[in-house]
Amino acid sequence: MNCSTKNLNANYYSSVDEIPSKVWSSLNVNENVYFKKSFLKSVEENHQKLSFFYVVLLDNNGNPKCFGSIQIIDFFFETVKNDLESFAKKVKEFGQKLHLFPKKKPFKLLICGNTFVSGEHGILIANGFDKKQIIKELAKAILNYVNSNDKYHIDAFLLKDFINESISITNELKDFNYHPFSVEPNMVLHLDKSWNTFDDYLQALKTKFRVKAKKALKLSKSLSVKDVTKDSISQQLSDMEQLYKKVAKNASFNLSDFNLNTYKEFMYQLDNNYIIKTYYLEDKMVGFMSGVINNDSLDAHFVGIDYSLNRELAIYQRMLYDYIKIAIDNNLKTLNFGRTASEIKSSVGAEPQDLTMYLRHKKSITNKIIKLFLMRVQPTPFRQNLPFKK
Repeated sequence: MNCSTKNLNANYYSSVDEIPSKVWSSLNVNENVYFKKSFLKSVEENHQKLSFFYVVLLDNNGNPKCFGSIQIIDFFFETVKNDLESFAKKVKEFGQKLHLFPKKKPFKLLICGNTFVSGEHGILIANGFDKKQIIKELAKAILNYVNSNDKYHIDAFLLKDFINESISITNELKDFNYHPFSVEPNMVLHLDKSWNTFDDYLQALKTKFRVKAKKALKLSKSLSVKDVTKDSISQQLSDMEQLYKKVAKNASFNLSDFNLNTYKEFMYQLDNNYIIKTYYLEDKMVGFMSGVINNDSLDAHFVGIDYSLNRELAIYQRMLYDYIKIAIDNNLKTLNFGRTASEIKSSVGAEPQDLTMYLRHKKSITNKIIKLFLMRVQPTPFRQNLPFKK
């Protein structure tokens, strides 16, 4: 679908397969794995409950200047399980009395970003363009498409996960009645150039944290760790799904559940750049971890844990150290641990990277109520550990 109005020229696609090859080449999508056609297609094909569409903004010569990845999910206020749960319930009840929120239908949420990954993985802008202008054009293009398409009955719009360096650009969204709010930070470990081995990393730690690491490695010594391959993933997927559900159930907030069948596609499409390890106690799987190498970074993805054995075997801590070992062995610069469990991640050296989201409701009155709600949304405070020697 093409939409050309004053100061706006945009193309829309309901599947990545519809997007012309010129778009991928013009925007250099191969520089970021999350914008590769193969990655987007894997997510799209394995999440039938989600709706997808993609926006490509064009310059005056018809050349692509911006790509936006959109997912539409059914959001339920009941999925808020942290200290905002009671407030979310009140907002929902109040909104339903005023007929602002659907009573029996799910809350339709449009997300520009990646539903399953933390970070700026929803908008790609070509070099040489005014990013402030582009972000406003993209907001307008998304709204135009939704308003002109009877297929979508969107309740709210969410543009997600912008780092502090982008805020001066993304604050342009306020002109479109989007409200910014802070979310749990992405925990990032910056790898020192002198770390050639995992032992080098251990030696860089203060005594207290080195003792803690060695204790975790000792407790997890009875675990056997297997590298999941294209040939072995099918046999292990069922156990992985059970462990993932335990983690997802424990999470304070989930936008949508991830379909682990996507891993099969990732392993074929991304080859050695997608990493999965499984952890066994004798013949029983008690954990798994996954991650993707994206340029000079390792991004931790989903994990699964048998919580009944986690403390005894230090399963999660062992995973964190294994992520670090992988990053060092691949000579990478950063390790993005993602959100959640910030304190334990800081104990292995990760530091918080603030992230901001922008939300707006399609109805102006509800949008004002949402603004009050978002003013109370704050990242969960945690103790930031400083494990490295000066």
